[in-house]
Amino acid sequence: MRRFIQFLFIFNVLWNLNAQQVYLLTGSNFSTYKYTNATIPLSTELKSGTGSTLELGFSKQLPSEQLHYAVGINLNEYNALAGSQVTNYRWNTKYLGIQNAINYALSFSEKFQLNLEAGFSLATIIYGRQEINGNVFDLRKQEEFSGLSIAPFARLQMNFKVSDLAILSLGYGINKSIFLGNDSQEKLSINTSQILFGIHFNIQ
Repeated sequence: MRRFIQFLFIFNVLWNLNAQQVYLLTGSNFSTYKYTNATIPLSTELKSGTGSTLELGFSKQLPSEQLHYAVGINLNEYNALAGSQVTNYRWNTKYLGIQNAINYALSFSEKFQLNLEAGFSLATIIYGRQEINGNVFDLRKQEEFSGLSIAPFARLQMNFKVSDLAILSLGYGINKSIFLGNDSQEKLSINTSQILFGIHFNIQ
């Protein structure tokens, strides 16, 4: 018990001593749906759709100067298209999630830094619309779109230090959304590439 209390004390000291940041990321998603239906196969090829992404989070330096832990909330639009001369499909969705990540920083100069980040996000659908030849359906009621999804991701980000307070960033990321608990014959996963612009503020 004594060692556990000592560990908590040391962890608390390290946590409060290390640098902290709040950040805001925004940009574009380029998403491709991978959809399968065991009974009624989709007759047209799914095409990539575009949407927006928004993330607000907090990061903290770990005992190693190059490592940071980040946690945040995000709002992602995952959209897709499909169509032929006979049938047209359109999917528009928004997912609200929370994510955890570890960030590894490489400094090239006082002003420039390259960050490698990996983690995962847990999300659920808050808006979903499917259009088939002008008919509109609510995707929140569809099992393959609803429930909880997990999305492992990786990012490469270039940071530019504007001042001791503010940092600007430009990044590229990839993720794959997998829907958990879907027992239906219709299966969906979403592959997404992201272009991200960010602003980060040092708070300690």
